[in-house]
Amino acid sequence: MGFRVKLAAGSREFTVEGSEPILEAALRAGLGVPYGCSSGNCGACKARIVEGRVGRLRAHDFRLTEAEKLQGYALLCSATALSDLVVDAAVAHGAGEIPPQRIAAQVRRLEPLAGDIVLAELLTPRSSRLRFLAGQSATLELAGAAATLPIASCPCEERRLHFHLRRGAGHAASESLLGALRVGAPVQVAGPTGDFVLREDGARGLAFIAWGWQAFAPVKSLIEHALAQESATAIDLVWVAASPAEHYQENLCRAWSQAMDNFHYALLAATADPRGETAAAIERLAAQPERDFYIAGTAQEVAAIRALLAGTGVRADRLSTWSPA
Repeated sequence: MGFRVKLAAGSREFTVEGSEPILEAALRAGLGVPYGCSSGNCGACKARIVEGRVGRLRAHDFRLTEAEKLQGYALLCSATALSDLVVDAAVAHGAGEIPPQRIAAQVRRLEPLAGDIVLAELLTPRSSRLRFLAGQSATLELAGAAATLPIASCPCEERRLHFHLRRGAGHAASESLLGALRVGAPVQVAGPTGDFVLREDGARGLAFIAWGWQAFAPVKSLIEHALAQESATAIDLVWVAASPAEHYQENLCRAWSQAMDNFHYALLAATADPRGETAAAIERLAAQPERDFYIAGTAQEVAAIRALLAGTGVRADRLSTWSPA
């Protein structure tokens, strides 16, 4: 049985399942609540329980003052819900509200996705997880190699950070990192950076346009975040690649479509069709009811898509864009 938790500021809600910590449930729902150690030492996740009852899951080193206890404060990492709750907790609504961090992570696995594209999964310590918003990037440093890459996972993945790299594609930073990465190797993670994040000014349909293999990683993070929030009225994805082989997570797109009635996607190959089919797909999206557009690709590709959308009447304030560093 789960209990509903509503944030005092705004209308955001999430569910605490069983005896899971309130913090874990909030992160699973894709909410950017503040936290630090996640183990009761730092106090960063301290919040006031406005309504309802909570239970303490474990002892914690951070000490709440007597005044804070009387006002109903609790550490969200160390408390669970015993009833439906109203919680007064700060939530990051923009990239500028996330502080810079530096974390020592470890390579958990390296997995080929398709062709020469590799998934690198990093695991952060329980006491020091990276706080970021979906769509942001981080800098990886290992054995003298460094690269700033989009985080391909959702913040709801907790300690697991996913990055997509490619061998032999003229991406020097990616090649350098792949040459040094080994399962179990320590990696310094610095960030987050970037403002390619979901807007929070209303529940609209979401349209994602990813051009190229690099562009899919930040778009994937945003889509998974939107799915966790369950607030979008519809989600559409157009993924344009140089060849069908670059659609390296086609199965994931298919799974999203099968799991959700309001998710639709199109995988297009730019070389097979000289932008005509791509333009038609984008124009079809623009003809749908008002929605927010998230465009990822090189600066040239983003500019072309922006011009196409402007020609259909899509307002510039409905567009967010990302290009590789």
